[in-house]
Amino acid sequence: MSIKNRVQDDMKTAMRAKDKERLGAIRLILAAIKQREVDERIELNDTQTLSVLEKMIKQRRESLAQYQSAGREDLAAQEAFEIELIQSYLPAPLGEADIDALIADAIAATGAQSVRDMGKVMALIKDQAQGRVDMATVGARVKTHLGG
Repeated sequence: MSIKNRVQDDMKTAMRAKDKERLGAIRLILAAIKQREVDERIELNDTQTLSVLEKMIKQRRESLAQYQSAGREDLAAQEAFEIELIQSYLPAPLGEADIDALIADAIAATGAQSVRDMGKVMALIKDQAQGRVDMATVGARVKTHLGG
């Protein structure tokens, strides 16, 4: 079952249960997916859907930090709820050892020697780790592996 179908099924379940908070968050997810489909005139596959979900999580983390610094705990709680809900649609995250192995394999496969080759390594890792790890963290680790 595709991620989009899972989200749609969860929306129906939330409607039946009259869970307004969950329903609202799920509708936001579906709206973001639909917006990208309309903008690009395509039907999103799971990889593309994962990128939409990752973008949504990133936006909500930024909002969460701003709300917490402003003392708006009510809005911060809503953002935290949405982050948790969106993350439930992502695949299981990779562990530290898995990330290091993925980086080592990508460096070996691309023959990367220095930080200038980082783009090749990151492109290979992104295909394999989409939605399973924060790519900013991976980028920093790749840079240290390549001596940057």
